Amino acid sequence: MTRVKICGITREQDADAAVRLGAAAIGIVCWPPSPRFVEIGRARAIVASLPPFVTAVGVFANQPVDEVRRIAEAVGVGAVQLHGQERQADYSSLRQALIKAIAVSAETPPDDALAVPANVTVLLDAHDPERLGGTGRTIDWRTAAAVARRRRVILSGGLRAENVRDAIGLVRPYAVDVSSGVEVSPGVKDTAKLEAFFDAVMGSS
Repeated sequence: MTRVKICGITREQDADAAVRLGAAAIGIVCWPPSPRFVEIGRARAIVASLPPFVTAVGVFANQPVDEVRRIAEAVGVGAVQLHGQERQADYSSLRQALIKAIAVSAETPPDDALAVPANVTVLLDAHDPERLGGTGRTIDWRTAAAVARRRRVILSGGLRAENVRDAIGLVRPYAVDVSSGVEVSPGVKDTAKLEAFFDAVMGSS
């Protein structure tokens, strides 16, 4: 069964819906410029509402390691996702598991993703230097598949109920990550879209 991460969670009720449908992880954006940014107090409340065995992932972008550590500890996330141009080695002192986002296109060789240390999980996403995720744009799945044959990956970038089954079939990722594809507006999830997405993921198994 392909695991599912619902990213860009800003409300407890959306986290509850994602968990009820089977999400293995929820993502909380801790990067202030994002339209899905969540302040520490609200983020802590969302994390506190999660049941055991569901991982909260704090999403950061080009933020100093001390800032990432402070926020991650305050919120209580179990994993940190680096979504900028960070050198993941600079963040190796964090106690949380690390996820590193790598931009993928048809012209992108898989070298960057393959160079990420084995103890860091790779997330493959579309390139956008301003929004850094949640763009709704798909990535080149053949390039993603070439990476997934070599290491464990999380597939992101423009996934939605209508295409996630095909994406899983071609790429064979460890997990999929969706944000804008299950929203009515940035940070506000649509329960019907969430249900359709999970149904499609289950149908791909």
